[in-house]
Amino acid sequence: MSKLKKTSKTKSSDDSLNAGSGKTIEQPNVNDNKLTSITELRQQTGGVAKTGQDPDEQRIRKAFVDKDWNEIKIADSWQIFKVMAEFVEGFEKMSKIGPCVSIFGSARTKPDNQYYQLAEEIASKLVRHGYGVITGGGPGIMEAGNKGARAEGGKSVGLNIELPFEQTHNIYIDQDKCIDFDYFFVRKVMFVKYAQAFVGMPGGFGTIDELFEALTLIQTKKIGRFPIVLVGSAYWGGLFEWINNVMLNEEHNISPEDMHLVQIVDDASEAVKIIDDFYHKYSLSPNF
Repeated sequence: MSKLKKTSKTKSSDDSLNAGSGKTIEQPNVNDNKLTSITELRQQTGGVAKTGQDPDEQRIRKAFVDKDWNEIKIADSWQIFKVMAEFVEGFEKMSKIGPCVSIFGSARTKPDNQYYQLAEEIASKLVRHGYGVITGGGPGIMEAGNKGARAEGGKSVGLNIELPFEQTHNIYIDQDKCIDFDYFFVRKVMFVKYAQAFVGMPGGFGTIDELFEALTLIQTKKIGRFPIVLVGSAYWGGLFEWINNVMLNEEHNISPEDMHLVQIVDDASEAVKIIDDFYHKYSLSPNF
């Protein structure tokens, strides 16, 4: 416990009040009520979250718990091997698939939505032009991409991730090309490492995350300048107007040439043409 510092005025006042008591005024330690181990946390909660207790609160409290060496060894160290296992399985399966295009988009998009139908059409056209299709393996736009690839007899890859809601793998993925992940960052490596182009359909935070992952790696020259095509000018236009006006022109946080890393279209044929034209410059053919 740390002693409270006193000014000359407060010290003389304390001395007169505590004269002869032998007491020392002490400052409370903010960690007095802090749990000292994961074991103690489990003991307080019965090993699981209490009924009605917010799971987020459990995660937040766990982050403040001091771990002893055995807990670090058991939990954190073994987690490394889980991550390694996901990378090994992903590399082994994905290295054999040949040229592919990753299609990003929302899991919530319904089959009667125009963007679902566009994603299905784009995937079919990509297969006819010699590419395989990689999606996140779930419903919505991901299902549309796999469905379009399967309809044309092309390679249909699904990088599925276990989530508490929304995500279950769709039925249009090739049986030997459905890979399940626990970690988003491992899954994103597979999306980027094994794709020769990226098609971004309207989506939520996950889609934005995947899009900017690819953009950042291209901008920083960690991967080649593969084509990125966004479908839906009404959806993406506002975001890239802000990027141009604020990020580029006002704050100068990116370079003018970075604005050319993405092309926005509204038509399936145009999306596939951009990818084809890019590879024709290098006299490369994606045909399997």
